[in-house]
Amino acid sequence: MAANRLPVMEIFGPTIQGEGMVIGQKTMFVRTAGCDYSCAWCDSAFTWDGSGKDEVRMMTAEEIVAELYRTGGETFSHVTVSGGNPALLAHLGELIALLHERGMTVALETQGSRWQEWFLQIDDLTLSPKPPSSTMVTNWGVLDDIVERLSRHERNFSLKVVIFDERDLDYAKQVRRRYPQAAFFLQAGNDDLTEADPRALLDRLMNRYLWLVDTVMASAELKDVRVLPQLHAWLWGNKRGV
Repeated sequence: MAANRLPVMEIFGPTIQGEGMVIGQKTMFVRTAGCDYSCAWCDSAFTWDGSGKDEVRMMTAEEIVAELYRTGGETFSHVTVSGGNPALLAHLGELIALLHERGMTVALETQGSRWQEWFLQIDDLTLSPKPPSSTMVTNWGVLDDIVERLSRHERNFSLKVVIFDERDLDYAKQVRRRYPQAAFFLQAGNDDLTEADPRALLDRLMNRYLWLVDTVMASAELKDVRVLPQLHAWLWGNKRGV
């Protein structure tokens, strides 16, 4: 029987995790191809819009782990699986199991549009439902089910909403009211994906982050939340593979 293969766009690191519940964590990245969303401000649209189709490699879990070690050597103990939406991949559990056998901790982010049983094996799982600025529509029934299953099994997960404007903040308040039991993160979004000068982008991102911090501090609803920058964009701008 042929081994299952996963669509991989890139493997890189070690670097730091730039966002979410493990921000600052030293990690390797495995970026998978394919997404069921097409967010207006997606910073990895090459994983689903066809522009990166020539970069996709169909790899077994064993091949992915071997490349992680070729790239990162013995310098890492944490692996982040990103996309696209890795939750589209039914066989991703094979990679998670193999990484755990090697003593690795595994993080993953998904928008919460599809359940996979292997969610229960993820060490740091971020659900990032997309706000109005994305132009996507949240399926609350599916997200409710995912949060309920993770809560019932006492898994380590969090919710994160990327914020671009006041409508997004209203959406974030709705998410917080709906899932008060979960750790909750707000993150200032990057609204200029074409800026080639990291220093120029940093000024813009810092101003957006300051706006978000000031706005959240004045909110009576957003109390037990953590407000984050997009740290990798602060450091390296719009550069890929960092």
